Parts: sequence; structure tokens; C-alpha cells
Amino acid sequence: MSMSKGFQDRLFQILPEVVRCFGTPFIIFDEVGIIETVENMKTAFQDIHDDYGFKQYFAVKACPVPAILKIMRRLDCGLDCSSMPELIMGRSVGFYGEEIMFSSNDTSRQEFDVASTDGGCILNLDDITMISKVPKFPNLICFRYNPGERRSGNEIIGKPKEAKYGLRDDQIIPAYQQAIERGAERFALQTMICSNEINHNYMVETIRMLLETIEKVSGVLGIRFEFINIGGGVGIPQKPGEETFNIRDLGREAKILLDQFSQRYGYSPKLFTECGRYITGPHGALVATVINRMSKHREYVGLDASMVDFMRPGIYGEKVYHHITVIDNKGRPKDGLIEVVDVSGPMCENNDKFAIQRPLPRVVDGDFVVLEDAGAHGRAMGSNYNGRLRCQELLLRTDGNVKMIRRQETIEDYLITLRFEPKVLQINKKGV
Repeated sequence: MSMSKGFQDRLFQILPEVVRCFGTPFIIFDEVGIIETVENMKTAFQDIHDDYGFKQYFAVKACPVPAILKIMRRLDCGLDCSSMPELIMGRSVGFYGEEIMFSSNDTSRQEFDVASTDGGCILNLDDITMISKVPKFPNLICFRYNPGERRSGNEIIGKPKEAKYGLRDDQIIPAYQQAIERGAERFALQTMICSNEINHNYMVETIRMLLETIEKVSGVLGIRFEFINIGGGVGIPQKPGEETFNIRDLGREAKILLDQFSQRYGYSPKLFTECGRYITGPHGALVATVINRMSKHREYVGLDASMVDFMRPGIYGEKVYHHITVIDNKGRPKDGLIEVVDVSGPMCENNDKFAIQRPLPRVVDGDFVVLEDAGAHGRAMGSNYNGRLRCQELLLRTDGNVKMIRRQETIEDYLITLRFEPKVLQINKKGV
């Protein structure tokens, strides 16, 4: 999906000034676009919210930046967290209790302890063996469900049968039974089986699947479910002109399914979502400067950014596409003569490429490359491999000003964990 016309207009006209102030590379987020997407989503589910209840929990892993989480707080979203740092970050900006969904895989005792502090959270257990390991079992419990061969996946997330997440069909009823024995009195069900899904019908079928599953559990155990959570995975188009996800049709068809459930049982669970990339992905762009033009067996455009700043193209290769706009040093999009190039970074890895054999206008040193749809799973997925330092993150605010919301890493950051008083275990072996 290319940047919205509004984001382009807001960014491109000030881009040279932004670069002069902050330098490159950076990922910049569009606050206006993020707000519009959340509000449109809430509108699509308004009828469900009015009759039964709806809440969007932002997936922190997509964009773990306090300034972005504060926007979600203002928009009455919750947070979907999967680690201790994400929990702590979320609480630091005002999210508490059932405003936080904690879905962790292979969870440790320490993580359970942190999840139960500061007002707790909604605990979403990923495996039946975890039930006995929760130190302080909550009153409200949610389980993650994996339908296995009942559903297909896609190239990015894989097939549900091969995924490490969630309970099998034969584990669902025993899991809730064990939860009841540990004192649970409120119940919910979650799943996450797709990624970047553009067809809204897939999500409709996920809702149907969850409703059928809670019917089965309720029929055996006689319990009511407070909510079902269809997870994230709502996608955005990869290329300009591609079909967008029909969020309004999802809301309309979801309402029909919930109404039918209510007619049969006299109540309906609330509906929750955990979208991340759908919320911020289209409203972030990686901006880098062309620092080298290289001619090898292919033509290369070398940037001052690398895959540590935005990992998706390097991980997924041809499975993903991020549109590129070339901007001259006066902020004007370039057109004209087209050449086919690889757009690469400086890491010692051949997959450190943002585009492979991409037709682009003639690019020269000093041009700016804007990699679009970079507002999710960007710097958050990066590493310091090769000693590369992750870029800064900026926010284009609703008032038109640009604010740094995460600074660039420094060499001091990179070296700090090597400066410590070492712990030594003395091993005394007999006869030595």
C-alpha cells in the first residue's frame, strides 16, 4: 500500500527541512493517519460495541514506542503485550488491568509474576501445561486456540498445524475445566492464525470458528464467555492499487454472527481485536539518504539505512513488497528515466536489501529514498548485528510539527553491556 495522499503531502513538502534537523535514517509516523485508521475501525464495529461490546487492543510488538502507545490510550484502545518490557512500557503510559491483554508463548515464572502486579491484566494462556504454573491464578482467564488443519494460514505466518501457538481441539475443554478448579470464574477465548490477511471473509470465518468453539465448551461445562478475540492479522495492501481490507463489511458480518449467537443463547460475548500493522503500518515511512551508486553484476543503490532499521524485506524476501518513492533534495518526487536496481544497506549480509530488481527513477547520491508502509515491525525487529545501530523514530504530529520519539542508538549503547563486574563461578576439581 502506498502512503496516503495526505501523508505524502504533509511529509514531502517538509522532508528536506526534517532531514536537515534530524539527519537520516529515520522512521517517521503520521499521527493524523493513525488516528483516522483507529476511528474508522471503531466506526466499523460501532453496532457491535453498542449491543455487546468491542475493543481494539494494539499489538505493542508492532511499534513499541511510548509516544505511539499514548495515542492508543487517547483513542480508548487496549494493549496486546507479549513480554515483561512491553507490560512495563504499557503501564508506564497509563494502561492497567483489563486494558492489557498478555499473550505470551513459552512463558516463564518471572513473566507470570510481572503480569499479576500493578493491577494485573487479562492473562491469555498459550498452552494447557501453563495452567498449573501460574502462581496467582486470575478470576478472568483466556486461552489461545489453534484450530490446526481446520484452517489454512499464509506464507508469512505459516499453517496453524505447524505453529507453536495455542491449544488443540482436544485440549480446550480440559483447559477450562482445570482453570475452574484453580478458581477462574470468568472466561474468554482468543486465536491468531493469519497475518496480513486482505480478505475480510477469512476473519468472518474466524469469528464463526470461535463462536462454535465456545458453544462446545459451554455445552459441556455450562460456562459463559465474556469475549472472543480474533487476534490481529488484518492486512494492508502491499502495492499501490491493490484491494484494501474491507473493515466495514467485517463489522457488519460479525454483527450478524453475534446476533445469531445471542438469539440462541440469550447473550453474546464481546468482540476484541489485536491489530498492530493495520493500525500503524501504512502510517510510517523509513527515510534514508542515497550514499553510494554501485555497479556490479547488478546496479545498486546504497543507503545509509540497513535491515537493522527495517527487517521485514530481509526476513521475508519476495513475500513482501514495500513501495519506494525517490525524493530529490528539494522534496520533489522523482520521475522520468527508469532503471532497474537493487536497493541495499551496508550490512555484511546479502539479504540486506529493501528492494530487488526494482524499477525506479534515476537515483543519484544525495537523493532521499522513502520506504513506505514501514510503520510496524520496523526498528522493533532489528538487531545490532555487524555493530550497526538502529535509527531514530519521529512523529509528524497533528499540529504539523515533527518530534523525536526515540533517539538513534549510539556506540555507547552498543558497548554498555560489555562494561560490568564479571561474575565468576570457581570450579574446584579434585586432583587439580
